Amino acid sequence: MTTGDATQEVEAPQEKSAAKRGRSGYLYTFISLAIFFGAWQLAVSANFVSEFFLPGPVPVFKLMFEMVADGSLFVHIAVSLARVAAGFLLAVLVAIPLGMLIGLWRPMFHLVDPWIELVRPIPPIAWIPLVIMWLGLDEESKVAIIMYGAFFPIALNTISGFHAVDRVHIWAALTLGVSRQQIFWHVIMRSALPRVVVGLRLGAGMAFIVLVAAELILADAGLGFLIQDGRYQLKTEQIMVGIIVIGVIGYFINKGLLWLESKWIPYRETIDQNT
Repeated sequence: MTTGDATQEVEAPQEKSAAKRGRSGYLYTFISLAIFFGAWQLAVSANFVSEFFLPGPVPVFKLMFEMVADGSLFVHIAVSLARVAAGFLLAVLVAIPLGMLIGLWRPMFHLVDPWIELVRPIPPIAWIPLVIMWLGLDEESKVAIIMYGAFFPIALNTISGFHAVDRVHIWAALTLGVSRQQIFWHVIMRSALPRVVVGLRLGAGMAFIVLVAAELILADAGLGFLIQDGRYQLKTEQIMVGIIVIGVIGYFINKGLLWLESKWIPYRETIDQNT
């Protein structure tokens, strides 16, 4: 038997095992969702909670399908995704370079860290009156609030990632005659990238959390507007539609970032096992 045949025989059971784990994961997810929606319907049917305060899944999904059919739900989704994408990308463009600089240069860390820790606890909604005064009621104000919410998870994880680079690895590379450019890309970046990606995932999640607050600023479309409009009109089904759609979109974005992480950082599992 050749070495290649032996390797294929070893890889085949591993692939089958991974596929089996994937199918089991989908099964558990389906069971979990079935239990959740069954308990939700049971609580409403048994009058444990009034349908005015919590409608059952049937009227909620009926309204959702109606909004899909007339296209209005896609309009709200598109508007919210555009705002989230703009705010998130601006946060990335500012937070990652700044986090790299703070993490790698200790004087900058001591200079900026007190301000980060001072501003970070302030919730995004507290800035809404000032943002309205500074930027008005147009899209810029909503994007700014989302950017603020996404900035700190990305920046703090980037700082942590670059600050925690093991100097021994850098010294070892220098003794081997590796150039500083190669050290940056192959030692520092490889070490810091896992935490940076975690920051991106947290920042994306925070962007959706802040979305509802951002769309309080006289928005006329978007998922946050959908929730607020449902509250004003006492349409709890509409509120639930907005909440469910935000949750589903956030779930798939997180899964997408996890998939990208597995492609960009295939050595992540090795790092986790060694730490």
